[in-house]
Amino acid sequence: FWQYVDKDFGTGVLKISPGHDHNDYILARKLGLPILNVMNKDGTLNDVAGLYCGLDRFEVRKQLWADLEETGLAVKKEPHTLRVPRSQRGGEIIEPLVSKQWFVNMESLAEKALHAVHKGEITIMPERFEKIYNHWLSNIKDWCISRQLWWGHRIPVWYIEGRSGEEDYIVARNEVEALEKAREKYGEGVEIYQDPDVLDTWFSSALWPFSTLGWPNESSEDFKRFYPTTMLETGHDILFFWVARMVMMGIELTGKVPFSNIYLHGLIRDAQGRKMSKTLGNVIDPLDTIKEYGTDALRFTLALGTAGQDLNLSMERLTANKAFTNKLWNAGKFVLQNLPSQTDASAWEAILAHKFDAEESLLRLPLPERWVVSELHVLTDTVTASYDKYFFGDVGREVYDFFWSDFADWYIEASKARLYQSGGNSTASLAQAVLLYVFENILKLLHPFMPFVTEELWQALPNRKEALIISSWPQTSLPRHANSIRQFENFQALTRAIRNARAEYSVEPAKRISAWIVANKDVVQYISNEKEVLALLSRLDTENVHFATSPPGEANKCVHLVASEGLEAYLPLADMVDISAEVDRLSKRLAKMQTEYEGLVARLGSPKFVEKAPEDVVRGVREKAAEAEEKIHLTKKRLELLRSSALVSQ
Repeated sequence: FWQYVDKDFGTGVLKISPGHDHNDYILARKLGLPILNVMNKDGTLNDVAGLYCGLDRFEVRKQLWADLEETGLAVKKEPHTLRVPRSQRGGEIIEPLVSKQWFVNMESLAEKALHAVHKGEITIMPERFEKIYNHWLSNIKDWCISRQLWWGHRIPVWYIEGRSGEEDYIVARNEVEALEKAREKYGEGVEIYQDPDVLDTWFSSALWPFSTLGWPNESSEDFKRFYPTTMLETGHDILFFWVARMVMMGIELTGKVPFSNIYLHGLIRDAQGRKMSKTLGNVIDPLDTIKEYGTDALRFTLALGTAGQDLNLSMERLTANKAFTNKLWNAGKFVLQNLPSQTDASAWEAILAHKFDAEESLLRLPLPERWVVSELHVLTDTVTASYDKYFFGDVGREVYDFFWSDFADWYIEASKARLYQSGGNSTASLAQAVLLYVFENILKLLHPFMPFVTEELWQALPNRKEALIISSWPQTSLPRHANSIRQFENFQALTRAIRNARAEYSVEPAKRISAWIVANKDVVQYISNEKEVLALLSRLDTENVHFATSPPGEANKCVHLVASEGLEAYLPLADMVDISAEVDRLSKRLAKMQTEYEGLVARLGSPKFVEKAPEDVVRGVREKAAEAEEKIHLTKKRLELLRSSALVSQ
């Protein structure tokens, strides 16, 4: 009995009260002790309590101690803190009490449910939760399904009026059937009453997959169509309480597993990873969140979580995904504003003539269009595969990155060179066709995550014959051109390098500058073909963008940029800055930096500071000194370039 005795507390003598303690009940069953219940359901003591029969439990405790003291049996009184179980709802003290309850024998049910997962009839995702499922069902105990609650499915058991023995009971589907059975056994004049208890909520919930579909009428249309279903999606915390019980009940009562896949999502926690509770005051109301951020932003944020892994819901995430929703909306507005009127039949004929599902038509496209369509086709295959594997977080991130980083940031901007500049109607119709094709496919890929904004945008597009929710999924295995993707990545690297140089030299955003683009013949060809796009994205003067296979003669008066291997740019300094004014500005800045640097070096050169200042302070000064030294070096190099350029000009 050692495991039931706390050797550090009391006398070491073990009191056994099997009718009022779970552990004592188990011990009594092992030892064959009688199970005595001293308490009525109203908290008063019954006949077993002898002298104290009829008294309230709290009153008896005081009276019992007084009697012990009066008879000289009390040894001493000591204060002791103990755990008192209380009702979660009402706060009342709970008294353990032995009573008749209905149980389900679980061993055979659990065995079939274990076998279903072992045979692969059911797949649990993530796979690691299969161990938890197996552990629960392999160590299962009989299930008490009686509950003393006001609401629920009544236990389908009826007793015989006038018979005290609870062994005289009838099990039936309804009262009419129960009465018929009772009359057959006990005679026509018999009266019955139903067990007052209700079924455990989880028992009722376990019947849900088939009880909602017309069962036990298995020939009903709903049952035949929807049972068993493909997927159950629920939280990992109720894998045993609900999921395993649905599996057991489904197999037992229908002969089939209720679903073939179980997808377990994580719990939603607050930004600090704490479980939400009223006590902590950290509950996030979804209705308030929807009001502030929108339903689509909230759905997208939650769906980006990893299966089975809890998600810390922060306002920063919601803000970012609200911005994503706005970006999607604005992209839709851009596409709509740049499509012809629906009454312009010839313009729409030109747009719809462009096809992107054959390799020949893809290869005829200019580089930006060839790139974005290829990337879309790659994305469609990747996303479809991720959806098939239930990697929903991956889907969301992949579509997000493509839409924002590729389509919105690059292709929409590049398309403006076709839409707003010279090149003829054919060039504009091509850009319109690509914008429409890519955008409508983005809406399809995003629709499961963000159904409201995608449906609204879809139905605003011209020539929509059906709602997005019932439209066909994007076609997979469409052509893509890997070399074009690499070429456009070079184009992007060149654009970024020029933009960074403009920012570094504080060139006014509206100012157009000259540039020499230097590369081998093949690279020059595909970059020069997109001269107008490059000029638009990099703010270059179209008339003064030159392409060559070797550096220009005045390279020493230019800022030299290496965009990628074999692709360089030379930007004339005189186009970018007023050299004389810039030399003056940088000279003053250098003098100031030099003074600050010398001050830091002086502090580090002082033994008193290094030895007595806290270690993190000394480390911080060293880091500042190193950073200042690097800035001085870069400023000197820029001054050297500016002065040499000025001398050459003179």
